[in-house]
Amino acid sequence: MESSAIKVAGYLLQIKAIKLQPSNPFTWASGWKSPIYCDNRKTLSFPEVRSYIRDSFVALISSLYPGAELIAGVATGAIPHGALAADKLGLPFIYVRSGAKEHGLGNQIEGYFEKGQKVVVVEDLISTGGSSLGAVRALREAGCEVLGMVAIFTYEFKKASDAFAAENCKLNTLSNYSTLIETAVATGYITASDVETLKEWRIDPSVWGI
Repeated sequence: MESSAIKVAGYLLQIKAIKLQPSNPFTWASGWKSPIYCDNRKTLSFPEVRSYIRDSFVALISSLYPGAELIAGVATGAIPHGALAADKLGLPFIYVRSGAKEHGLGNQIEGYFEKGQKVVVVEDLISTGGSSLGAVRALREAGCEVLGMVAIFTYEFKKASDAFAAENCKLNTLSNYSTLIETAVATGYITASDVETLKEWRIDPSVWGI
């Protein structure tokens, strides 16, 4: 999996799904200042990258969760990735909204499922884990047995790992922040002098750059 994590990180940098700008930080919706911005939706525009992510998810799910009966994508970014993986696995697919619809049937979970089904949740990006675990809770409340979650990328925040542990939910990702930084240095995307800044940010992103 280590070589696969490097390849995914390389793809994300190559197609600019991830941008690193230590000297010119981004501002996230939360207000956090960040030297990194990740938009995994871009992976869908590149067939080679899209297929590699799909096949990597399929291999991961088949290895870790052979008893999976259902795949659930977290809206909106993980819907296509989850659907692609479910299709190749020959499993049904549903997706989970951040909250119940305010019109129509008022569903939070879209698609057909049955109580007791064993489900693997697919996510595109893990930051603090809040919205991702909201989907896990919704599925459990609906009667599904959540086996675990798989995602394309994680920032590896301690807050997220603590949240997943508290929720008793396993998390496995195709790549991660540490691998990304190593790959970015190795490919000349950033310089070694940028690494310290990037490491400092991940320790406490809520106060970085203030």
